Amino acid sequence: MYGFKINLRLPSSEACAPPKQTPSKRDTLRLAIPSKGRMAEDTQQLLKDCQLSVYKPNPRQYTAQIPLMPQLEVWFQRASDVVRKLSYGDFDLGIVGLDMFAELSHGDPDLVVVHDALDFGHCHLGLGVPMGGKFADISTLDQLRSMPEWSESNPLRVVTGYQNVARKFFQEQGFEHVVLLSADGALEAAPLMGSADIILDLVSTGVTLRENNLKEVEGGHILWSQGALVANRRALKERPGLLEVVHELIERFEAHLKAGKFYSVLANMRGNSAEEVAQKLLDQPGLSGLQGPTISTVYNKTEDGTIGPCGYFDCTICIPKKQIYAAVKGFREAGGSGVVVSPITYIFEEEPARWRKLLDTLELEQ
Repeated sequence: MYGFKINLRLPSSEACAPPKQTPSKRDTLRLAIPSKGRMAEDTQQLLKDCQLSVYKPNPRQYTAQIPLMPQLEVWFQRASDVVRKLSYGDFDLGIVGLDMFAELSHGDPDLVVVHDALDFGHCHLGLGVPMGGKFADISTLDQLRSMPEWSESNPLRVVTGYQNVARKFFQEQGFEHVVLLSADGALEAAPLMGSADIILDLVSTGVTLRENNLKEVEGGHILWSQGALVANRRALKERPGLLEVVHELIERFEAHLKAGKFYSVLANMRGNSAEEVAQKLLDQPGLSGLQGPTISTVYNKTEDGTIGPCGYFDCTICIPKKQIYAAVKGFREAGGSGVVVSPITYIFEEEPARWRKLLDTLELEQ
């Protein structure tokens, strides 16, 4: 374990950034994804759910293909290398946790977050402070900073794998006497061993902290993290065909992620007109759907063989998953029957806001 004291006059993020490189000349586009762990599994599952399954015939290989995107190579990398090699221009796109991106991007303006909420790998970077001893009454970041123990000769010792994020955080929070320590794994044991005062690490449920007699403090949440699609800015502007691929990825991700929050609810209702049925539904709270109910006439064959309306209307709405039972009850109260609830695979809407934001970031016309 080793460390260094914080220098409040730190070099700028531009000075810390890796040297700029022109994207290498190649005909293929490259997407880097994590090679191991839960992030790797969740990344491939998201791509599969978006009909972009990764085909890797040889498990020993580091490259793979997405059959529906033959122009895009998939490279399996360590999460840290996804960001580093993206900044070098070796890759054009990457999927990685926002925590790793924040730690390794150094505020590099050539690295762009394309989609910041892929809805997996949820966690946050936070401080873990001992529950007992001199920290027993410490419950806020302000109290931690104001403890009289900290001095030039006796700084607050923080062990973390996120040196850049930690340096920036403690500087912004006004800590004067801090030393950052590095260790490989098992950070939670460091305070008990006496080799550090507190830790700064990823927190998911908080169980591991509590089992090691550590607690979080108010104000000690540093950043929230989940899977994100990131890109090399220069590649986006200079690599032929890359923007089209990114546009499709954003569309697919947005459509799938939004659909995952809703169910489609269908029911038959009696009425004299579509307007009358619509009024019954709109009078019930929560039955307006995304933009209003879709109502269509149900036809049947009469005894004389002619086809005509049978007095029923087919009604369909999209309902947030958490409201599904209330919606079923509302349909029944409005006179609905045969209520059918189905999952939704995709909801494609107008041009995604993240695509428009990306074009603005790149200073490109929409």
